[in-house]
Amino acid sequence: MNANRNVRWMAMATVILAWPMLTTVAAAQGAPDGAAVYAAQKCSMCHSLDGKGMAKGPLDGVGTKLTADEIRQWIVNPAEMTAKTKATRKPLMRAYPNLPKADLDALVALLVSKKK
Repeated sequence: MNANRNVRWMAMATVILAWPMLTTVAAAQGAPDGAAVYAAQKCSMCHSLDGKGMAKGPLDGVGTKLTADEIRQWIVNPAEMTAKTKATRKPLMRAYPNLPKADLDALVALLVSKKK
């Protein structure tokens, strides 16, 4: 009987000690990938990244030119950013105001990492 209680306590202690690591792994597995979001949103129809996609809208090096917040604003509210920066590229970029936050964060992280 005493041995069973010790086994139960050891099992509970293992779960309690391992729980932070298990939840971190689960969260990481569910996190979207910026490249997958880029592909799913068909960004390459108007932009190129790593030499692939529409050459007229290159995003290579965007991380050295724009901050994460500026990239986020270009994705969510391109009309405002076009006016603010006096950009002349046509057609105007489509807005993605309803992109899930996790997808938006992943896409911004991807683009910020592009430093040429």
